[in-house]
Amino acid sequence: MSSPTTTRPRSALTRLALAATLVAGVVLAGPTGAAQAAGPYERGPDPTTSILEASRGPFATASQSVSSLSVTGFGGGVIYYPTSTSEGTFGAIAISPGYTAAWSSISWLGPRIASHGFVVIGIETNSRLDQPDSRGRQLLAALDYLTQRSSVRTRIDSSRLAVAGHSMGGGGSLEAASSRPSLQAAVPLAPWNLDKSWSELRVPTLIIGGESDTVAPVSSHSVPFYNSIPASAEKAYLELNGASHFFPQTTNTPTARQMVAWLKRFVDDDTRYEQFLCPGPSGSQIEEYRNTCPSA
Repeated sequence: MSSPTTTRPRSALTRLALAATLVAGVVLAGPTGAAQAAGPYERGPDPTTSILEASRGPFATASQSVSSLSVTGFGGGVIYYPTSTSEGTFGAIAISPGYTAAWSSISWLGPRIASHGFVVIGIETNSRLDQPDSRGRQLLAALDYLTQRSSVRTRIDSSRLAVAGHSMGGGGSLEAASSRPSLQAAVPLAPWNLDKSWSELRVPTLIIGGESDTVAPVSSHSVPFYNSIPASAEKAYLELNGASHFFPQTTNTPTARQMVAWLKRFVDDDTRYEQFLCPGPSGSQIEEYRNTCPSA
């Protein structure tokens, strides 16, 4: 496991805000009525394993289609968002499908992640045969559309954005994070990319790979990607026991649990979720887990 690194400054401010609130005796209510900490970006009740592993989180969601004719830079898609307007703005994430695939192949991730307090855009790509650099540009174009032109833009905090993707889309999420270091998180799923070195990456990155992946074997993709990212960026690597390259294409609880925890921790600066990152997941579904442990 890599050496622990220092938590980002904004997280320290979150802790100070929480301490001040506790001294004052103030308790905020989450959307389910549970006690909520006072961090400025924290959304929802205190997290539990059962909340993270449920098919839906605490927020009700809605969705809307985005026509390719109404956007530039990517091929349209679907937006999923919390219906609540009482929690302030939300962080947002753009997600790309894999090579030759449509968004429908991994669309379960949209409402699952949105129900934990995020705006999600699952994109269709300009070409199903394009490469990671193109996928990366399309992910960033989708975030720009989401925050600047979409009908839900007022629900989004444009300073709290993330990217993710499967396979070629996972490689694209690394490209996007490399070219836009202001992103708060990246989550490549079974990522494929000919570029094996990401020493320039500064975005907190969770890579999830499948032990039995023969399309993008972890030994030549996920593992060298993870090893090349500097520990100062914050990083984690989750390898699923016996999983093939296509594990994101069906509902996968370990993937969803860790992905949501990572996004909550780094997009929302919600330190309540550190318990799910350090020491991290274990059990029969997990082959390996490594990370830099933000506050260990």
